[in-house]
Amino acid sequence: MNNSSELNVNGQPNVPQADVNGHAVNTNTENDMQIPPMSGLLTDLHRHHHVFGDTPNKEIRTIGVLTSGGDAPGMNACIRAVVRAGCYYGYRMVGINRGYHGLLRGEVNELDARKVSGILSRGGTFLMTARSKTFPTEEGINSAARMAKVFGIDALVVIGGDGSFRGAQKLSHVGLPVIGIPGTIDNDVASTEYTIGYDTAMNTAMECIDRIRDTASSHERCSVIEVMGREAGYLALNVGLSCGAEVILLPEIPTDFDRDVIKVILECRNLGKNHFVVVVAEGVGNSVQIAKQIEEVTGIESRATILGHLQRGGSPTIRDRQTACFMGMKAIECINAGRLNRIIAEQGGKCVDLDIDEALSMNKSIARDEILDAKIIAF
Repeated sequence: MNNSSELNVNGQPNVPQADVNGHAVNTNTENDMQIPPMSGLLTDLHRHHHVFGDTPNKEIRTIGVLTSGGDAPGMNACIRAVVRAGCYYGYRMVGINRGYHGLLRGEVNELDARKVSGILSRGGTFLMTARSKTFPTEEGINSAARMAKVFGIDALVVIGGDGSFRGAQKLSHVGLPVIGIPGTIDNDVASTEYTIGYDTAMNTAMECIDRIRDTASSHERCSVIEVMGREAGYLALNVGLSCGAEVILLPEIPTDFDRDVIKVILECRNLGKNHFVVVVAEGVGNSVQIAKQIEEVTGIESRATILGHLQRGGSPTIRDRQTACFMGMKAIECINAGRLNRIIAEQGGKCVDLDIDEALSMNKSIARDEILDAKIIAF
């Protein structure tokens, strides 16, 4: 009799199973669901693990990875993804300590899946990072490319910000293939909507400002809080919006102190508020001086707090860990496919890759609507 109950999930007839004594065992019950074993998928994945040296891109055998510029939470997670994906596809993986400075000095070490264990949840970068005055020069670029050849590095993955990518671009022009992955708490890389570390830094700053607001309300103070971001106000805008700051000062927007700061604080006071938060992006100016001016003009006791490098530390959020993993794997996919000299980016919620010259020619700015929204709900 040929009915569906006698067929297994593959459409083949069910074969009775036997116990240890040779007796038939009925494995079909009304409540049983025939589910393909997950172990099959995992076995298939293991079977296709590439043998060392049997790489998809036959012109690339060794991949180097470094972190450059300011550290950002999630960099370790990205290093881990790059190394493990590279090992899976048979590449020899090496880590370069202290960024481009370390590359010039030949600070290169072998990496494998085990050597990047336990770093997923750690902030900072275990490869360390440093700035180099020599590297940006023509002599420095050529020396770095030569050192890469000394260690047999066929392609370099650079995790960092805009300055790091410009260094990678120069290396690509002298013949060293590169892949850039955006890692900076400033979120100021033009080619991508999101950079690794941004979410963690925002959450850290938000928690600090919430605590400062508690004490500001107790003493009826104005708290002026400076966040990082250099000449980009993304961190300040979103943290200020999330913390209910009365005033947010951004480097992208010219500030009329009396209109944008003093008047706003006094209007809030006249509406019944007795404590105030002013969030300042570091590129705007001296937060201590701003607090002093507010107190002199309004008579409201004001205190400045500079959060500084506190924002760079700490365990990365799930957002940063996931983004780091996906971008790290995307970098290796690009190398596999021979798409070199690329920048990994997030656009429209998807992980994509762009030509490095094209990516570095892009511009990025804060939407005016976002600034207006923050002002509307500040009262």
